[in-house]
Amino acid sequence: MSADIINQTCRKCADESHIFSYDLCTTSLQTVPVSHVANLQGLALIAMELALNNASNTLLIIQNLLTSNESLDPFAVVCLKDCLQLYSDGIRTLVDAVGAFLGEKYDNANIWLSAVMQASDTCEEGFKEKEGEVLPSPLTNENYNLFQLCDIALCIGHLLTLDSTMLMRSSAT
Repeated sequence: MSADIINQTCRKCADESHIFSYDLCTTSLQTVPVSHVANLQGLALIAMELALNNASNTLLIIQNLLTSNESLDPFAVVCLKDCLQLYSDGIRTLVDAVGAFLGEKYDNANIWLSAVMQASDTCEEGFKEKEGEVLPSPLTNENYNLFQLCDIALCIGHLLTLDSTMLMRSSAT
């Protein structure tokens, strides 16, 4: 049953967005044992927890790059420090998004998830701003995964908002 809800949810989200990764959605959600008995709300929380884990791990990667790699391009150091701040803020924002979601304030959660998605984009784009050359980002995979994990939760939040709006309309008639 839950594999069906995971596949159906990921398919619906992928059908609505050209940037949404169906494969990352199904793979990520199915790796968490509790997802196999989860409803939509549970899947959104799992995606947010995965995003939080990704952001926390990425923060450690950034700290490690900054402290153990003395041959880094000075521009890369500035970019990594920017990413460090973006990810630190992103972790707090994800925690707020989880709290809003648990309080059924889906619109607030969606706004905060969108902010974290923007932060991962900002981190990635910073490496492309070096004058005269494109500096490869050492965080491309982490930024992509954070963006996608937040997008999973965001899409499910939208589905839940639509469901609750339809329920309110049907109960009013």
